[in-house]
Amino acid sequence: MTSITVKFRPSSIIQKEGTLHYQIIHHRKVRKLRTGYKLFPSEWNSTLQRINVSAGKNEERRLYLAALKKHIDVDLFKIKECISRLKQENKPYTADRVVGLYFTHQASCPFLLYGKKLLVELKKIGKVRTADTYRNALGSFEHFLNNRADILLEELDSNLMISYESWLKGTGICPNTSSYYMRNLRAIYNRAVEQGLVAQQNPFKHVYTGIDKTKKRAVSLDVIREIRDLNLAKKSQTFARDIFLFSFYTRGMSFVDMAFLKKKDLQNGILTYRRNKTGQQLFIKWEKPMQELIDKYDTSDTPYLLPIIRNSSVDEWHQYQNAAHRINRNLKQIGKQIGLSIPLTTYVARHAWASIAQSKNVSLSVISEALGHDSEQTTRIYLASLDTSVVDKANSLILKSIYCLLYTSPSPRD
Repeated sequence: MTSITVKFRPSSIIQKEGTLHYQIIHHRKVRKLRTGYKLFPSEWNSTLQRINVSAGKNEERRLYLAALKKHIDVDLFKIKECISRLKQENKPYTADRVVGLYFTHQASCPFLLYGKKLLVELKKIGKVRTADTYRNALGSFEHFLNNRADILLEELDSNLMISYESWLKGTGICPNTSSYYMRNLRAIYNRAVEQGLVAQQNPFKHVYTGIDKTKKRAVSLDVIREIRDLNLAKKSQTFARDIFLFSFYTRGMSFVDMAFLKKKDLQNGILTYRRNKTGQQLFIKWEKPMQELIDKYDTSDTPYLLPIIRNSSVDEWHQYQNAAHRINRNLKQIGKQIGLSIPLTTYVARHAWASIAQSKNVSLSVISEALGHDSEQTTRIYLASLDTSVVDKANSLILKSIYCLLYTSPSPRD
């Protein structure tokens, strides 16, 4: 008979994390399996011999504890598999053989768990912004894995990242956002390489990690008014138009951020939310046009501000994705109806707000803050694609000057 228990050993230093290990007993012989998993005494339920996820002091810590709990379950399953294999040999075995077989088949550290542990460490040393960007990239990748078991660092290869990139494209994510996630995941992976946890396999070699000049996707204020005043027969198109306008009214809020807005985020005339892409917190003054749109829809049965995610008991991420496809499909139909030369999507509202703000001489720093960009350089890249008329005028002026010189220059002497 072989028994396996999870043991917690508190640190001898107060307010420092203790460690977890697995205890394997076979024929009264005791062996320990060190895990490297760390947690505080308050996060361990000694009665039930398991992690208390709710004891985490913040969201990052609770995410880490939840991931740790899942990995302990996986580890225990693997140990039991090792015992089962040894039993099938119909030969006597020892606790040492169980441990040896476990380590033989135990590969490198799981990627998501490593990433979530890294978030905790970054927060400890004050790198909150970096932790937030890593957290959002990990969240996106975890959605791609679709609740599958965590993958090991050594399983992170080029084919997997190409599949992830295709998945991002299929959800409507633009190349620059896809690249943003890839760069952050690569940074996490490279930290693991530096720590000797995995050999460098260059899994991001065949996916895009650059920064494209954003394609022109802005429309004028007149077009925004035309979209607002359209008489639409289909309810689906009316809803898509209203979501588009809500994005414009809220300084170009991304669709994913609109989808997950909750009623509690609106307090005392201020809408507060954290960007899914960067983790940056933004504050928006609540205006009358926003309220008029909200009042059109009944959301009394959900905690969400907008009727995008309807059922909290069903996978919310899939509801968001399905809604994104439906809304953008209807917006493209509206765009064709009014003769737009570019596809109308929710992202056009964001570009339009930035373009119109620029045309009204709003400073770069204000536009950057309004959009929730990490830096003004990001905003410069963003705005560079929005209005090329100034560049066109400059080029025309130069060409006219050249023509003028040609026409007025003296004839060459014989």
